[in-house]
Amino acid sequence: MPIIKSKFKPAWWLPNTHLQTLWSTFFRRTPKLKLNNLSITLNDGDFIDLGVTQNITGQTNNRPLVLILHGLEGSLSSPYAKPLIKTLEDAGYGIYFMHFRGCSGEPNTLPRSYHSGETEDLQFIVDYLTQKHQRKLHAIIGFSLGGNVLLKWLGEQQSQAATESAIAVSVPFQLADAAKRMNKGFSKLYQMHLVSRLQRKYQDKFRIIASPLTINIKKLKTFYDFDHHVTAPLHGFKSSTDYYQQCSSRQFIQAIKIPTLILHAKNDPFMYPSTPPTANELPHNVELELSNTGGHVGFIGGKFPGKAHYWIDQRILEWLTKKRKTQQ
Repeated sequence: MPIIKSKFKPAWWLPNTHLQTLWSTFFRRTPKLKLNNLSITLNDGDFIDLGVTQNITGQTNNRPLVLILHGLEGSLSSPYAKPLIKTLEDAGYGIYFMHFRGCSGEPNTLPRSYHSGETEDLQFIVDYLTQKHQRKLHAIIGFSLGGNVLLKWLGEQQSQAATESAIAVSVPFQLADAAKRMNKGFSKLYQMHLVSRLQRKYQDKFRIIASPLTINIKKLKTFYDFDHHVTAPLHGFKSSTDYYQQCSSRQFIQAIKIPTLILHAKNDPFMYPSTPPTANELPHNVELELSNTGGHVGFIGGKFPGKAHYWIDQRILEWLTKKRKTQQ
């Protein structure tokens, strides 16, 4: 069956969804990595920055290539980013980490930015990398918003996707669900944090260039309001409702043709238990691995806080290794 019961076992000392979600942000150690930066100019004159492991820079070799996509307002500084890169690099993979527009520490140059359904930039980067290396990517991995972008892109590409496999983690499959859920209970704190970051980024960029919008950014306190007054008009949508309807990835999953793993927790505080797709929405090549707990991009195990086990990294490596063996 496409829906798999996960073998993830949560740490007893992180018993609920919020502790699982927040632990890595405050306590996970970040490995020291030497990454090169590759800045790519897009067709519209804007740019995207890629973090690149040194085992592929300037070389022509046969290392399997992996592209990683971050979540909303994420970057290489996200708690999951460098640990996963190190895990995969140590296993022999060459890694590219794609920053969405404006997420690498420097404001992007156009009024538009990125959003949950922006797949043209991903297509541009995939085309660039496959032409550079003259082969398909081995895998693309997307977290949260990046996972939504990835699944939507795969559905749009169908059998033409220039990657052999894909993994998506903690995906907001239905964006309207996520907007509603994040405006309830303790999840309002996540919303407040993320919306405040979006507000600051908006202000920072439009001190440098003129904004096409006439709004009071500080009055936009919810995702729905921000998406309605900023995301939608900047990216050609009629409203936040139109944006959510067009860009939610759940409707694209049936069209995915390549091997794809989706990791998700039923208690994810960014959405409802009913948000993920049902079994009859999944093609045979898409596995939805569901855990009862794990939070949002959490999945922390281990017997003691000093020896936390970050299950996502090992599960991703395990799945990719299995796929490589079947392809050899």
